[in-house]
Amino acid sequence: MQKIDEENTELLSPELTTGVGVMPEVRFVHQLLPMIFLFLLIGYGLILRPNILQVDPLPLELVFLLASCFSIAQLMMMGFEWGDIQTAVLGKITRGFPAIMILFAIGVIIGSWIISGTMPMLVFWGVKIIDPSYIYIIAFVVPILFSLMTGTSWGSVGTVGVVIIGVATTIEADLGITAGAVIGGAYFGDKMSPLSDTTNIAAIATEVDLYDHIRSMANTTLPSALIAGVGFTIMGFVSPPEINAVSTDSVSQVTAQISQLFNFNILLLLPPIVVLYGSLTRKPPLPVLMVSSLTAILLALVFQDFSFGDVLICLISGFDVAMSGNAGEVTSAMGTLFNRGGLYELNEPIIFTIMVFIFIGSLDLMNAMPSIVRKVFGFVTSKTGLILASLLASVFTNASTSNQSATSFIVGDAFKSKFDSLGVPRKVLSRSIEDYGTMVENIIPWTSTAIFVSATTGVAYADYWHWQLLALANIVIAPMLAILGIGCFYHEADTEK
Repeated sequence: MQKIDEENTELLSPELTTGVGVMPEVRFVHQLLPMIFLFLLIGYGLILRPNILQVDPLPLELVFLLASCFSIAQLMMMGFEWGDIQTAVLGKITRGFPAIMILFAIGVIIGSWIISGTMPMLVFWGVKIIDPSYIYIIAFVVPILFSLMTGTSWGSVGTVGVVIIGVATTIEADLGITAGAVIGGAYFGDKMSPLSDTTNIAAIATEVDLYDHIRSMANTTLPSALIAGVGFTIMGFVSPPEINAVSTDSVSQVTAQISQLFNFNILLLLPPIVVLYGSLTRKPPLPVLMVSSLTAILLALVFQDFSFGDVLICLISGFDVAMSGNAGEVTSAMGTLFNRGGLYELNEPIIFTIMVFIFIGSLDLMNAMPSIVRKVFGFVTSKTGLILASLLASVFTNASTSNQSATSFIVGDAFKSKFDSLGVPRKVLSRSIEDYGTMVENIIPWTSTAIFVSATTGVAYADYWHWQLLALANIVIAPMLAILGIGCFYHEADTEK
């Protein structure tokens, strides 16, 4: 029987207490050291290097690889057998492998949606509806639609967002309000899209069904979006653009070049309809994404001027405007907009996910995360307090790591057992991780996201952050629902019990 610190005995999972022979003693300091080492790496690699030493940050995959080496080395020094360590790590990877397959599928679906013309058509009509009289609310809504269908907030900001900022500049609209609207809309769509890597990773980290996670987020995100939408509509009258009738050359150039590359047809809406149907009927996400991709492939072969070989290459390596044969006649903006997708599109999140699973799997052998949470949040005995604690832990971790994927795994693994023991469904945890992680990172000035959106839009952080109404509303609504017990699904936990 395993020998371990008595106060941690009840935390051991069944598979770790049924082994044969005497297992090493595990103390709280053993459980804590790998986490301390991880945060030291994060502090040096992601905060000190870029902000103080003015050098490139360490890749997050390397951070977790080094942390895994430290944790595994400690386990072996404690006397754990390599076979037991390997079993724990493989067990964690095996449980997360279906979700890793979804990340691969997202890359395939992005590539297929582009070459079919589905995504370009959505961008085309999104840009066309820009009206100077309603610039702020349109700057909020158009990125929502784009992000929902593509699953990328950075892509929305860097493409349609830049076009909208250009229009706002031309008509002398308030760029701070416009940028806040663009960023908020991009992050709403990204957060609620089944194609988003951060959305999928939050579900993976908490072991929650993807669509359950999205429906849980709707409780906080939809009211926040409604408040933001009303706010941006009002600002259109309070702070209207200086010029109401302008030349729309920038918009015309974008739409003309998209039309040059792709042929549009109403049937191109079928791929997103498949995803929407699968979401509403709670079909397994992986088959739904594959059916949507297959539909897009057929549409590409029927309606677009690309060869069968181009379509196959697009599924693996992603779309390239050079496939059209007239790449020299289009601007680099088209490449920025559409040169992506394919099986390897999300290779970095996938590799990072595997590295995290290795680290967490090694910690599982010591039941480290449940023990640490019990020590740090042992005073939390209420469901409300637990949700609030997970919100605070999420914003602290995201601000420290500047990475939502790391936040999802660190906070998710730390709080899962505590949520289970207090009868709070894990989809509330996954939602909390995104409420104070994904949604907040763009208004924390030193994060890579804030730096990216400021550099891409050309609008300073100080000018846009207080107009990111979606995030600001969400900061208030998320803890409010926890305090009121609204949208926390307590009855579902009781039913499961």
